[in-house]
Amino acid sequence: LSDFFRKTYGRTNASNAKPFEGGRSWAGARPEVRAIGYDAHGIAAHIGILRRFIKVGEVDLLVAELGLYGVRPDLEGLGISFSMRFVYPVLQQLGVPFAFGTVRHALRNHVERFCRGGLATMLSGIPVRSTHPEVYPDLPPTRLEDVLVLVTPIGRS
Repeated sequence: LSDFFRKTYGRTNASNAKPFEGGRSWAGARPEVRAIGYDAHGIAAHIGILRRFIKVGEVDLLVAELGLYGVRPDLEGLGISFSMRFVYPVLQQLGVPFAFGTVRHALRNHVERFCRGGLATMLSGIPVRSTHPEVYPDLPPTRLEDVLVLVTPIGRS
């Protein structure tokens, strides 16, 4: 998995591959659930799921955070993201009202296709505060990011 992530994320920026050095297969927190697609050439796709609380306004809300999403470059554009529909029953078993994920604006076209199927809603203009996965003495412990937010209703509309 770490090799898959280094290759997948390293294409956009070498620093994106750094968290996966040394055989590590997670970035910030270890996923509770992983969906891994394989084919004759190895790992084809991956998504990680982790239950956590996020603060929405003044409310702490339990969500299934979706992350560590990746598709092998030779399979991009073939509709593999629609396999996310097979993860939906797992999300229901986790007992969360929503699944939540964030992506860079550069992935807008990719996630828009995903949202057209009605599985998720994409929101922009929502500042997201997140913590750094490691402690860096030269950086603040949290950062404010301008990302696209994906929300999928699971237990509530």
